Amino acid sequence: MPVASAAYGLTFRQDYFGDPAAWAALVALLHDTFRIDVSIQDRFGGPDPTSMPFAYFDENGIGVANFSAFSMPIMIDGRLVTAAGFQSGAVRPEWRGRGLYRDLMRRAFNWCDARGFELGLLLTDKPALYEPYGFKNVPQRQFSGPPPVAARPEGSSRTLSLDNPGDVAVVKRLLRERTPVSPIFAVAAQTEMFLLNSYFDPGIRLSYLDQPEVVVAWKSREANCFQLLDIVGRTLSPLSVILAALDLRPDRIEVCFPPDRLDWQGKPEPFASQTSLMVRGAAADRLARPVMLSPMAEF
Repeated sequence: MPVASAAYGLTFRQDYFGDPAAWAALVALLHDTFRIDVSIQDRFGGPDPTSMPFAYFDENGIGVANFSAFSMPIMIDGRLVTAAGFQSGAVRPEWRGRGLYRDLMRRAFNWCDARGFELGLLLTDKPALYEPYGFKNVPQRQFSGPPPVAARPEGSSRTLSLDNPGDVAVVKRLLRERTPVSPIFAVAAQTEMFLLNSYFDPGIRLSYLDQPEVVVAWKSREANCFQLLDIVGRTLSPLSVILAALDLRPDRIEVCFPPDRLDWQGKPEPFASQTSLMVRGAAADRLARPVMLSPMAEF
């Protein structure tokens, strides 16, 4: 029997983003739980159309628990893998301990399994909660080392702003056209999380390079360190070309994805994070080499 029994007085709903009131209830649930405002997605075109939310609402339409799945195709060892990410897991404090979250997880996992997703991914600070459902931890490794030999600048670069609708349109277009940054492990298609992560983290810089046309997501860290988070475009530039276009001469490089397409090699090092990357599914065992999920794809 579902946990939303008459005794609880709750209503189960899924695939409800077409209902503005229900979407607003999820926005409120996530804001109250994590102090994040995902309504900013409305400015960028709305929530991910591939999302499948599973939730419980009370008699007043207040969202009391949610767990969502969404499509996030990933390249693994040169093959495009159908993958689902799991996010927006939250339960209001007064409704915890009644099995709502586990019920919604099972619904989401079963929904993805029935549709043949080869991989499931989530980020969590409570990995033990998901191990009974077949998830295992994947240690993330950033790639670090000295900068490449300097290259001659090609073309020009400029800083993008998500407050500028024209700049947002450029980013969205290149995200639709993108080549994955690595055949070893990289997101192949995901727009909404790139934009949200750019908006929520003021330390992230988005630079537009016109030769070749790419958007570079990066940070400037302490001790003259250049941290490369992602590259978005049809044609990827070598790291030396990116640094020349940005007119940067760092002492240290940190790349947050396998750098095999950058014409540069770095040493895999543990990536400091408060969350663990966990995976399940038929493709999970193929993640044998050092990998990292770009921070621009975090969810």
